[in-house]
Amino acid sequence: MTSSIMDVEITPQVIKEHGLKPDEYDRICKILGRKPNITELGLYSVMWSEHCGYKHSRALLKTLPTKGPKVLQGPGENAGIMDIGEGWAVAFKVESHNHPSAIEPYQGAATGVGGILRDIFTMGARPVANLNSLRFGPLSDPKVKRLFAGVVRGIADYGNCMGIPTIAGEVVFDESYTENCLVNAMSVGLVRHEHIIKGRASGLNNPVIYIGATTGRDGIHGATFASTEITDESTEKRSAVQVADPFMEKLLMEATLELIHNDLLVGIQDMGAAGLTCSTCEMASRGGAGIEIDVAKVPQREKGMTPYEILLSESQERMLLVAKPGCEQKVHDVLAKWDLHAATIGFVTDTGRMVVKENGKVVADVPADSLTEAPIYHPAKSEPAILKKHRDFDETSVPDCKNPGEILEKLLSDPTIASKRWVYRQYDHMVRSNTLVRPGSDAGVLRVKGTSLGLAMTIDGLGSYCALDPYEGAKIVVAEAARNIACSGAEPIGMTDCLNFGSPEKPEVYYYFDRVISGLGDACRAFNIPITGGNVSLYNENPSGAIDPTPIVGMMGLFSDVNTAVTQWFKDDGDPIYLLGDIGGTIGGSRYLQVTHGKKTGRCPHLDLEAEHRLHQVLKAMADAKFLQSAHDCSDGGFAVALAECCFTGLTHEEAARGAKVSLPGKGRFDGRLFGEAQSRVVVSCKPAMGAQLEAMAKKFGVPCEKIGQVGGKELAVGNEMKVSIDKLADLFFTSIEKQMA
Repeated sequence: MTSSIMDVEITPQVIKEHGLKPDEYDRICKILGRKPNITELGLYSVMWSEHCGYKHSRALLKTLPTKGPKVLQGPGENAGIMDIGEGWAVAFKVESHNHPSAIEPYQGAATGVGGILRDIFTMGARPVANLNSLRFGPLSDPKVKRLFAGVVRGIADYGNCMGIPTIAGEVVFDESYTENCLVNAMSVGLVRHEHIIKGRASGLNNPVIYIGATTGRDGIHGATFASTEITDESTEKRSAVQVADPFMEKLLMEATLELIHNDLLVGIQDMGAAGLTCSTCEMASRGGAGIEIDVAKVPQREKGMTPYEILLSESQERMLLVAKPGCEQKVHDVLAKWDLHAATIGFVTDTGRMVVKENGKVVADVPADSLTEAPIYHPAKSEPAILKKHRDFDETSVPDCKNPGEILEKLLSDPTIASKRWVYRQYDHMVRSNTLVRPGSDAGVLRVKGTSLGLAMTIDGLGSYCALDPYEGAKIVVAEAARNIACSGAEPIGMTDCLNFGSPEKPEVYYYFDRVISGLGDACRAFNIPITGGNVSLYNENPSGAIDPTPIVGMMGLFSDVNTAVTQWFKDDGDPIYLLGDIGGTIGGSRYLQVTHGKKTGRCPHLDLEAEHRLHQVLKAMADAKFLQSAHDCSDGGFAVALAECCFTGLTHEEAARGAKVSLPGKGRFDGRLFGEAQSRVVVSCKPAMGAQLEAMAKKFGVPCEKIGQVGGKELAVGNEMKVSIDKLADLFFTSIEKQMA
């Protein structure tokens, strides 16, 4: 390090530029017993950023349920892991890459996929599926189209190059996300129990080895950038966005899995947010050890890099590992086989300190634990006044509909409800030949080869509901994800989440955050679903305001026999159609109210957790008994949209579209029964001979069950009030986004 860098004076302005508060700087000085140098200040800056340190969220996250009989690894590692039987386990996690994607959509999204994949294979698991949850402003905005196209292309290119299928996801378009798009990426991997490994350093003098791409200046202070609001000056921070190389990552994945399977490692960690800084101090802290490294030994692709830059760089496709005693040369041999950069840059110590040298000269020396233990804040919170207005909204001020067919057509054309075929056609969803149910049903389904086991997976979020009622909305997010898994015939077993909010330092935003955490926790406890890990993304706002509070939920489901999997579309003419659950009749918070009347308000639907759980259980029992021909939950657009999707979404799997003739059950508002979004409702069909058994099973579980019609014809007919051509509805649904993106 040049003397000019080492001698940088730590002024209040320098502290502010590093995203640290004055009292945080004072705390650093107390920890060290002296003032930090500029390199040490950089270490604390990134590790105590919101993105890495979870300063405003850790206290609330600790209230969530994280344990269960199937949980092998909960929060605190690169990914959560759950036992699925027969010696197999599933690793899964979701993370955000929102800020980078808002600035550089292609690279931001691509590196987001790369990062979440590394989180999976560093646990010893081979990635088998990707999912994503995306949020943008209205698609009529040219800037939004550019962001949308870039993000989708980045996700597609990275996943396709890696040979990992993308089998499920969601996309929402709403004014709330116009200036702050959300890009949440999820990955799922399979691992044998004996191959599970963790990101820990232990064993005195064990070698610390750097592998993967060389280190450059890209991504420096990426974690700090992700911990601030987007402003007009944010475009100047393109250097904080990393650059992706999926071909390098493919080599890194194969080499990593070979090292783990050959039992050569003590631990391994991805260099993600905060780069080399994070991987060294976290591995040391988790292992109760210390680490000493020399940055002069780090492979670099740019000349004249300082220790500060090397430590804070977030160049992609890099890992840090600790080899077992006597295995150092074997590790280097494996990496040479895969043509990967590898360098022994240090060793494990018993001091508990992170010591950084440059050519033998100490440039940083701090307690490793102090970097991983950022300050914890308990911000003030206050209920936003707008929530009372939402609660007081009078539904009778909105006229009941008189043209349901036209409204259904409008809803099916709405980009949030319409088919995401334009998106998933860019993804390879069949590579590796494990995929049984591709995008276009309630959940993606994979087989576990060599067994009867199967996995169902989905990713869901409902920012609009959480904006109206954060507690109830969060319960519904969990319920919808679990319902999607149950509709596929699987048992919901575990959850990961990505919590996207504005600035937690604003009392109204923190109120939303607090109530969402409460809702998530209560729903998970009611459904016996542990949360095995996740991510928090705060400061998603700009000078015009914050995004809607948007918890994203990734849900895993398990089949003991994957041959019982169920899809959402009708199968045969003459099959009876049933509604499980009550029809409801309110329109508060519905997509119908927003799309048709331009009102994003009202009380979002109430969710009865016990009734919802009974619905999950009966769906699983019906699937296991092979009673079901199809099952599809009622969500955006309500009962009418769910019915329509049952009629034509089989086209996504080369199956015929089929009409239906049904009655409209219940009483109350006509539009509420058709388009309202009451919870705990599923449309199912069965073979005619199974009807009585299906009804008896629903009664046994205490779930309302009403026969409403049968499959057949070329129209969707609801009583005498609505009759629409299935071909017309399908064309509107499948081509809406494609036409707008043409």
